[in-house]
Amino acid sequence: MYKGLNKWFGVFCLPTLVAFFIAFFIPLIMGFYLSFCDFTSVTDATFVGLANYIKAFTDNKEFLSSLYFTVRFAVLSVISINLIAFLLALILTKGIKGTNLFRTVFFMPNLIGGIVLGYIWQLIINGFLYPLGYSITSNPKYGFIGLIVLMNWQMIGYMMIIYIAGINNISTEISEAAKVDGAGPIRTLFNITIPQVMPSITICLFLTITNSFKLFDQNLALTAGAPGKKTQMIALDIYNTFYGRIGFEGVGQAKAVIFSVIVAFIALLQLYLTRRKEVLN
Repeated sequence: MYKGLNKWFGVFCLPTLVAFFIAFFIPLIMGFYLSFCDFTSVTDATFVGLANYIKAFTDNKEFLSSLYFTVRFAVLSVISINLIAFLLALILTKGIKGTNLFRTVFFMPNLIGGIVLGYIWQLIINGFLYPLGYSITSNPKYGFIGLIVLMNWQMIGYMMIIYIAGINNISTEISEAAKVDGAGPIRTLFNITIPQVMPSITICLFLTITNSFKLFDQNLALTAGAPGKKTQMIALDIYNTFYGRIGFEGVGQAKAVIFSVIVAFIALLQLYLTRRKEVLN
């Protein structure tokens, strides 16, 4: 039976591999090459070396300010989302009445598209600020806080479901043994619960880190970078450079490559560190 499966394994994998090369690998290589070119389309690319990368950092400093804004946003959103989601998961695994309803309600925002979420929260936040004579684009801090709130509202329910699955997977024998040994709630949390749900923590950290850095739709709809591009995240800066400035397509592509390398490095580092904790535990 297994010999028969091995015989046809390549045939069944072929469509997926072809789709992977056409839709991902080839565009990735082309995008990397085009970051070293001056072009308006893939047929008229002219190699210019590192000029695009130099312009990305020196042209108008928008890339660096967007990167700084994105890092601040990512750090705060990753911490807040995971802390709140984990606390909710702990509460909703205590057998509280109506738990299934709460899980459904918390998860529903994740089903709404990013553009729609951005406009919804723009209306909500402006509804509070207009009577005070402000709007979400009046001050960068309003846009920053708005993006944090939006990201938390969208992602907490999704992360909570993953944490609930991890907590429910903890062996009851371990929990009962801890109670017999006299372990209190705090000690049980740090010595039993958190080490046992490290696989869930790895997944949630990876998802929140990558989603926070790649945020685009919500940023475009909520503030569009206003005021003065001070709430412009790095993905929106790349978009504006590539499509909003004639002759800067190569610079936009260079920014995209730099952005991809940064996100990949941070995500892989996080996976390495948290998976080591899984092994140790």
